[in-house]
Amino acid sequence: MAIILLTNDDGYHSPGIHALEEALKDVGDVYVVAPESEMSGASHSLTLARPLRIRQIDNRHWTVDGTPTDCVTLALNQILGSDERPDICATGINPGANMGDDATYSGTIAGALEATILGVPGLAFSLVAYRDHDYAESARVARQMTAKALAEGLPKDTLLNINVPKGVPKGIKVTKQGFKNSRPVISEHIDPRGKLYYWIGEVRDGFHPEGDTDFEAIDEGYVSVTPMRSDLTNHEVVAELKSWETG
Repeated sequence: MAIILLTNDDGYHSPGIHALEEALKDVGDVYVVAPESEMSGASHSLTLARPLRIRQIDNRHWTVDGTPTDCVTLALNQILGSDERPDICATGINPGANMGDDATYSGTIAGALEATILGVPGLAFSLVAYRDHDYAESARVARQMTAKALAEGLPKDTLLNINVPKGVPKGIKVTKQGFKNSRPVISEHIDPRGKLYYWIGEVRDGFHPEGDTDFEAIDEGYVSVTPMRSDLTNHEVVAELKSWETG
């Protein structure tokens, strides 16, 4: 039976990861290594300035007081033995979208990315709903996509960023990463000691309609499947910038 590693960025106690584990139990042997607390927005960060602590809950579940990247790194190199090396890593289910520009902030995507870098195929799952999180359909999609990836494999060095719309999806579309229209909002407050503190947020105003993007698929009621990789090179402008070379 396939071995499946799960992690997330919402923490071990998140309902999303429990829904994902339940959905994948009959697809393979599931091991969970997840952050001890919420790490949303951690992106692909690795903890280097302090030691990390692993807490074993039972023979299938561990927590790490670090980021999703820490969890995957420790799972593959410390926690799981050579006989338990995963065939695939699934992350999520995140309660909220991870599309477009937000992919660079997402710890959900980062966990799948770290697995891909370390030679294990990665799938990142998110439910595009910001309240009333019913994981039934996203869990069904996660089971379907994980089973398909195990049976057919994924392209080399590629992870799949999968966003599921609220309700019952019309189907599945393979998409490209889109771009949102938004602006940051900084909220200033004063704590009980009289010191200023700040919350960072944003106001969104739709997205760029470029065709075949993750935003458009979700807007039309489809599951968005976006292939991604760690290579951030803008290959289209390499030749254009050759004139900058010296020596």
